[in-house]
Formats: sequence, structure tokens, C-alpha cells
Amino acid sequence: MSQDKIYSKKLPSVPPFEFNENVAGVFNDMIHRSVPLYRETVKRQAQLAARFYKEGTAVIDLGCSNGNFGMRLLNEMGKHPLHMVAVDNSAPMLQIYQERLDNHPSGDQIELVQAHIQELAMEPASVVVLNLTLQFLPMAERDTLVARIHEALIPGGILLITEKVVHEMESLSALQQEFYYRFKGENGYSNLEISQKRDALENVLVPETVQSHTARFNAAGFTQVDIWQKWFNFTSFICMKDEEKK
Repeated sequence: MSQDKIYSKKLPSVPPFEFNENVAGVFNDMIHRSVPLYRETVKRQAQLAARFYKEGTAVIDLGCSNGNFGMRLLNEMGKHPLHMVAVDNSAPMLQIYQERLDNHPSGDQIELVQAHIQELAMEPASVVVLNLTLQFLPMAERDTLVARIHEALIPGGILLITEKVVHEMESLSALQQEFYYRFKGENGYSNLEISQKRDALENVLVPETVQSHTARFNAAGFTQVDIWQKWFNFTSFICMKDEEKK
């Protein structure tokens, strides 16, 4: 695993963050050192996906990056059949993902699609995953995407989503930020790296409150919503589509 040193030296100006070849090359180191409980999140999501997956439908991973969730799900499913569609707009990320699939005996069960997730025509799904992705979309496009996910899910299907959030109270939001920067420092990031990464993400990653997310899920039709994991300003939700009434 290559170490993330992208922001280790003082840059004359910090360009906006993007999932380019440089980021793809160090992504696993970056994500594990930057997202609290990342391994636990992906592990439990894969277990949930395996539990709720229905043959004849799809698992759709929107914003799949280099495939950490998909590779975990393949191992979780074992010899059970799986149909999964993994979507990302970053060619370097998908290239790494494809290399991982080529080295897995069940890798042909995952179809990679390079596209903007807002434009994807979603097939019927029993599971949709949206990890640390909605926060990168323009605010005006988020409601529509979640509504389309609800429409694509079969009755009883689930949306698994993890997002960086802010608190509606400024004092608690500041506390969350303080402990997040402490977490990054404990994982070896310098103050310079933390500062330059923050500048790179300014106006690129725009977080919302838990209340805003929940209201969006409800408006899309999800009446069963739970926070199954939370670490300060990182929150994992499960949203279940209602079963059809008999």
C-alpha cells in the first residue's frame, strides 16, 4: 500500500481535490488514515448486503472508488451468486478496481461502469451503496439521486450510506472537527497536510447535518431509517424500503 504524501510539502497553491491518478495510487492509505472506523464500516455493510441481496436483482455501488466494498462483498458471498454494478467517474480508480477483480476467482460477478452516478439508469436493486459520495455532489442534485435510488430498490431493499456530517449546533460541530483533526494527527498526518487537504476539499466536499439527510430519506419514501454507526462527524445510515402491502 503506497503512503499518502500528496499534501506533505508546502504547495504554492492548493488545487481542488479530485480522484485523479495520484489519489488513486494512495487511496487505501488515505481512506484508512482519514475515515474513522472505515474497515468496520465496509465489513458490516458487506454483511448487510449479503443478507438483503436477492437473486434476480442487483447490488449497485455508487461512487465505488477502487472497490473496497465490492471485494469485501465477494468474499462475504463466497460461492453464492452475485450480480453487482459498481459505478464511478474516475478512470484511475476503476482501473485499479478492475485489476483487483481480475485476480479474484469471482471477479466477473461485478460489472464496472464509468459514469456520473446522477446519469446512471439504475436497474432493479435489492441493495444500493453510497459511501462518502453524496457529499461530493452539487446540493441541488442530491434529493433527485436519493429519490431515484428509492425507486430502483425492490420492496424490502436497502440503501447503505456513509457521509461526513456537520452538527446543526456550531459548538458541537467545532468539537467534532477538533477530534477529527486529532484522529488524523494520530494517524501520522502533519498540521500542514491536514490544512492543505482541508483547503483542497473546500467547496468540493460539502457536508450536511444528520437532520438534513434524514429529511431527504423520508422525502424520497424511506420510512425506516436508522443510524447504525456514528463517530463524531462520520455517520452510517441504513434506509429500508417498505415491503409491499398484501
